[in-house]
Amino acid sequence: MGNTTSCCVSSSPKLRRNAHSRLESYRPDTDLSREDTGCNLQHISDRENIDDLNMEFNPSDHPRASTIFLSKSQTDVREKRKSLFINHHPPGQIARKYSSCSTIFLDDSTVSQPNLKYTIKCVALAIYYHIKNRDPDGRMLLDIFDENLHPLSKSEVPPDYDKHNPEQKQIYRFVRTLFSAAQLTAECAIVTLVYLERLLTYAEIDICPANWKRIVLGAILLASKVWDDQAVWNVDYCQILKDITVEDMNELERQFLELLQFNINVPSSVYAKYYFDLRSLAEANNLSFPLEPLSRERAHKLEAISRLCEDKYKDLRRPSRKRSASADNLTLTRWSPAIIS
Repeated sequence: MGNTTSCCVSSSPKLRRNAHSRLESYRPDTDLSREDTGCNLQHISDRENIDDLNMEFNPSDHPRASTIFLSKSQTDVREKRKSLFINHHPPGQIARKYSSCSTIFLDDSTVSQPNLKYTIKCVALAIYYHIKNRDPDGRMLLDIFDENLHPLSKSEVPPDYDKHNPEQKQIYRFVRTLFSAAQLTAECAIVTLVYLERLLTYAEIDICPANWKRIVLGAILLASKVWDDQAVWNVDYCQILKDITVEDMNELERQFLELLQFNINVPSSVYAKYYFDLRSLAEANNLSFPLEPLSRERAHKLEAISRLCEDKYKDLRRPSRKRSASADNLTLTRWSPAIIS
């Protein structure tokens, strides 16, 4: 994926045989029954091992499971509210805009077209809570993500690089630099967060100060190739991060895919869940999306979209009208247009 030197281009795997095994020519035995010949083998789906991961509790696979970043952020949000209540400090006046009969305020972020700047801010905040509220006992740290073993720059890594948590602004600048240079979309940022949490769940690792940059880089690399039709090649990331090699990028991509068990599918329901949970995270941390008054041009666009949806589902509503009913209990479906002023 990406270029001719990508990790996904490899030679055919070599067969490993026992040293004492011998290949013999096939000689059919007419005395064997159907069961002995293996004609009644189980279907491949029945023979597959059930994954240890329960999909019901994996947020990156199941739309009903709660996202990890939102649950980790709730602890800090409750502590902030408790501190403000104990110290009798008001949360501060937040400039809110309210719609009226003459003016309607809307933000320019939707689930299909999120706001790029604020989506990246929310993703950076989610990664920040992942690092801050990670498992205190510590979990396995893979070498491929260790910044000391695979530095992203030629500058010397400080001895305490794994001790201090990065600030949200530092994470935001790192993600924004990659998205700006590679010209990635806001949807790619949401898919990046899905892959990040899927990696933490599948590989049973934590994101920490020692590995957060390479984990985020691997998630962005994979999300850009899955989401965008014209994906950024691995060699292009080497132009953004001057001191990283193509071989390192290929190896990072290969191991990231293996840890994901090559599960790069993101259902629309999971994508929508992450989008709305990011909005909830922004609201809980006073990171509101910018509101703008509804302009005449945008109102016409919304009206055109509504007409398209009405024409699309008009044919589906017609069969529901033709319903037989008894004279004793006559019920008819009435359709009346809604007028919004």
